[in-house]
Amino acid sequence: MLTKIHANLSVSISELKRNPQAIIDDAHGEAIALLNRNKPTAYIIPAETYEMLMEMTEDLELAGIIEQRKGEKADAVEVSLDDL
Repeated sequence: MLTKIHANLSVSISELKRNPQAIIDDAHGEAIALLNRNKPTAYIIPAETYEMLMEMTEDLELAGIIEQRKGEKADAVEVSLDDL
């Protein structure tokens, strides 16, 4: 069975154990597929990439909430600026 690897770089767990920082440095910011018995078991990505993905996920969740609330009837009360 063929397994798709979602990275241009890959490394075995035993290689990673020898010198993890060298592997990360050699990737120059690209994702690394961590292989166990020649199958991807995890991906190593730069912290900045992970943070960006988390922000994008949060943005998508917020966009979903906004879309959901667009259809809701709001009990809005009109207030003049002078009343504030």
